[in-house]
Amino acid sequence: MTGQLVRLAETDRAPVAFRLDGRDMTGLQGDTVLTAILTGADSLRPAEFGPERRAGFCLMGACQDCWIWAEDGVRLRACSTPLAPGMRLLSEAPDGWPA
Repeated sequence: MTGQLVRLAETDRAPVAFRLDGRDMTGLQGDTVLTAILTGADSLRPAEFGPERRAGFCLMGACQDCWIWAEDGVRLRACSTPLAPGMRLLSEAPDGWPA
């Protein structure tokens, strides 16, 4: 899968492994979840009201377009959540959400 974003600078930061929808991915230390996902995938999540895919909009935590979930059901704003090693993320709400 090709990433939506291309990293042009700061490529020497330490790699950070995480999972999105069961797929192993790697971001870099200091990335937000949104940056890490979009450097390795073509979109962040499906749209709620149509077949389109979403990739975030404002990139500063104001528009509500980048919500994703941790496997444990916690909802995260991808544009302002720092990437952490071992994160297990979902692009769609887990079964039974909201709990």
